[in-house]
Amino acid sequence: MFTGRSDRDTLVTLRRILVAALLVGMFGTAGELLLIGHFESVWQIVPLALVGAGVVAVLWQLRTSGGLAVRFVQLVMVLFVGAGALGVGLHYDGNAEFELEMYPTLRGLALIGGTLTGATPVLAPGSMALLGLVGLAYTYRHPNLRSTQEPDPVQEDLP
Repeated sequence: MFTGRSDRDTLVTLRRILVAALLVGMFGTAGELLLIGHFESVWQIVPLALVGAGVVAVLWQLRTSGGLAVRFVQLVMVLFVGAGALGVGLHYDGNAEFELEMYPTLRGLALIGGTLTGATPVLAPGSMALLGLVGLAYTYRHPNLRSTQEPDPVQEDLP
């Protein structure tokens, strides 16, 4: 597939950029969640715990050459995507509940508009899903998942 030295260099560079973006994103997300006090309930602790697991998984994968670490990163990243979707739903429901407490007769587009612009940012948990997709892109066809023992000259330099 990749035959030239520049193709290998490009792939190595892209994988490094993805893992750097993933780590920066996870640390930034953790910092933001801690700063806003996003730990008042079990559901609010889930993204913090996942980010912690994600950091551990990526650091483990970067230090080992086994496929198990890559699979663990992939598992945690799938959980990131799921948590992001769940978080959007939880934020939406919380805002809708608040809007209906304030304005019990609110319905239709007015309720949806109030819910989407409410106190809790409805789409913010989508950043977890985005980080999950970055992590899955990073691990896509990762060289540590190769089933043969023969080194692949194209991917042997990849992190």
